[in-house]
Amino acid sequence: MRQSVRTYILVIILFLAFITIRAFQDTLFYDPFIAYFKSNFLSKEFPDFNTIKLIASLLFRYVLNAMISLAILYLLFRTKGIVKVSTGIFIVAFLVLCPIYFTLLYLNDVGEYMLLFYIRRFLIHPVFILILIPAFYYQKKKQKVV
Repeated sequence: MRQSVRTYILVIILFLAFITIRAFQDTLFYDPFIAYFKSNFLSKEFPDFNTIKLIASLLFRYVLNAMISLAILYLLFRTKGIVKVSTGIFIVAFLVLCPIYFTLLYLNDVGEYMLLFYIRRFLIHPVFILILIPAFYYQKKKQKVV
């Protein structure tokens, strides 16, 4: 019982780390699109941005969120296999979504930003943890039945 209480406290602390990252995103990361997407962006031009700084900042934020997510998954499931599979998912997702994101940044017309908006969400927010926890929980329950 003591182990599970400690595990849940650590998981809560890690979720608080996500909240902290979000709270300090303006100072931690270079992202001129934070303010842009908070506004009425469908009728506005993109703000000027530095591509190299944006890629570096996006990568840093993605890796931070991925590392916290992997720690949460390990604490909840205590299986290195789940961490390995999840690491692969995070890497493939970044390698697929990042080029799409930057392609859309350079090719989209004014008002056609919704796909860009949602791809950006997957890159800067820990959305995958919300998908992976129930998926691995379901898999674990299904294996116990068989």
